[in-house]
Amino acid sequence: MAPGTSCFLLAVMLSAGCKAITSSEQMCTEKEANNTYNCENLGLTEVPNTLPNTTEFLEFGFNFLPTLENTTFSRLIDLIFLDLTRCQINWVHEDTFQNHHQLNTIVLTGNPLIFMAETSLNGPKSLKHLFLIQTGISNLEFIPMHNLENLESLHLGSNHISSIRFPENFPTQNLKVLDFQNNAIHYLSSEDMHVLEQATNLSLNFNGNDIKGIEPGAFHSNIFQSLKFGGTLNLSVVLKGLQNSTTQSLWLGSYEDTDDQDLTSAMFDGLCEISVESINLQKHYISDISSATFRCFTQLQELDLTANHLNELPSGIEGMKALKKLVLNVNHFDQLCQINAASFPSLTDLSVKGNIRKLDLGAGCLEKLENLQKLDLSHSDIEASDCCNLQLKNLALLQYLNLSYNEPLGLQSQAFKECPRLEGLDLAFTHLYIKGPQSPFQNLYHLQVLNLSHCLLDTSNQHFLTGLVGLRHLNLQGNHFQDRSISKTNLLQTLSSLEILILSSCDLLSIDKQAFQSLRKLSHVDLSYNSLMGNSIDALSHLQGIYLNMAANDIHIVPSHLLPTLSQQSTINLSHNPLDCTCSNIHFITWYKENLQKFEGSEDTKCATPPSLRGVKLSDVKLSCGITAIGIFFLVVFLFLVASLLIFLVKFLLRWKYQHI
Repeated sequence: MAPGTSCFLLAVMLSAGCKAITSSEQMCTEKEANNTYNCENLGLTEVPNTLPNTTEFLEFGFNFLPTLENTTFSRLIDLIFLDLTRCQINWVHEDTFQNHHQLNTIVLTGNPLIFMAETSLNGPKSLKHLFLIQTGISNLEFIPMHNLENLESLHLGSNHISSIRFPENFPTQNLKVLDFQNNAIHYLSSEDMHVLEQATNLSLNFNGNDIKGIEPGAFHSNIFQSLKFGGTLNLSVVLKGLQNSTTQSLWLGSYEDTDDQDLTSAMFDGLCEISVESINLQKHYISDISSATFRCFTQLQELDLTANHLNELPSGIEGMKALKKLVLNVNHFDQLCQINAASFPSLTDLSVKGNIRKLDLGAGCLEKLENLQKLDLSHSDIEASDCCNLQLKNLALLQYLNLSYNEPLGLQSQAFKECPRLEGLDLAFTHLYIKGPQSPFQNLYHLQVLNLSHCLLDTSNQHFLTGLVGLRHLNLQGNHFQDRSISKTNLLQTLSSLEILILSSCDLLSIDKQAFQSLRKLSHVDLSYNSLMGNSIDALSHLQGIYLNMAANDIHIVPSHLLPTLSQQSTINLSHNPLDCTCSNIHFITWYKENLQKFEGSEDTKCATPPSLRGVKLSDVKLSCGITAIGIFFLVVFLFLVASLLIFLVKFLLRWKYQHI
């Protein structure tokens, strides 16, 4: 659609009687953060009067503001962040933001800009972030230079820019991010880069431009934080053009919607003349990969070879002692030993995630990685009947291990004896079966985070979690308990340091009052998506100031004697429960309305009964639970009978007295 076409269509619609929605019909919503408002997609043509003058963060996208003037937002002088995405803006006039001294971020993404006055950005004392993505810009001279001295990020993606040559005096001294992705830039010259010499540690993004030529020396005078040339068809052009340059990170990957590029080892010769610490080569294919391919990789600290069609890494790779992080995700290894880990003796971080074939862990394949601290083997169809000491041999410094989303694993006693320093262990969605009566985790004294969600655990084994004296975060989501209940004696009792406990979707019906008595440090308890009733809250009576999530359970009535327990918690979620909104629950309803600040999900905390109130928010319920007309009738009858009895007794006593004088 040509610039201005959508504005014309909307003008026709309005003239035909399609009235734009105003603030009187739909209101801006306040977000949780102070002075933050969302007015997106309300069809507004001006700032609504209901918006407070103190607004600091305003999301105003998807409205209709064809022209911005100095009166458009003049009332909102405290603005810090302003998002005007897709507001059909064509014109930005002089001094539009002259009263907004605190404004540091302006988002004009998706607006068909025709004109920006040279002084249109005057006013903010420290404008740091400017987004001009998909605005139809074809020449950088279109961008007003005034008042950009403090600019830190400039986003110019998805435009029609063919040259990155800024005007000679364009202020770039404070730029940290310059984004040109998805433009029409094919050649980079030394003159293009000259203005950028003022910037230091700049992150420069040319993804999606298919660079076809770089003048030698163009990047020589700069030290970059990152350079991105993703989607470039001929990487040898980039690597030759970057000779004698310095950057911390170099991104040369391809994308899901493009064909994988066939690379040769000779293409990487240019790397020998580049000072770089991290390289990403995702979704490429090196047809003649050998140990010589890595000749110019010796200075690297991080290397990403995701989706490189690798079925092994060649043996004999030398000089890779600087490499700290290696990513081999989505490749075709049959066994872990095929990565030849000994070639990378200094690795601290290894990821072989999402392997295409069923991955055999082998025995001792990683034993030369004595410094390894983080290992991700998730989503790789790993199956082992006796895990995991042989497979993780000599990984004494390992701190984080991810084996989630794999095939069944058999865990022996002290299954992670080779990794005594583990702090995080993720086994989610991996069926675990325990071999022997002892805990597979009993030597993991440093473990703080354990994810056992959807592991089909035998939760009746009370010794399963023995030894985890330092565990602070436990996720048992999706595991089932015997008789759908957590009893007084259970597998959680030894976890005295636990702070976060997740038991959502465990099909629970009840929890014993004493079940959590030993867990006195809990600060976050998630019991959502079970079938618990109100009485289960009693299991938390010894806790104070916790976050309690009991959403989507079977709570109808909350007994009044449990209100003190709820009162001492900081945040509570009871949404999506079938709450009773009759006088049987009046004490809870009254307390709830008095303590709304404690509750999250209030919009979905609604009545289920009686039918007349079904779907009504609990905060809107009004009940009259005093004496009814029938009650008054019976009370009157009762009082009449009592009065009659008293009169009869008085008469009887008086008659008796006179008869005995």
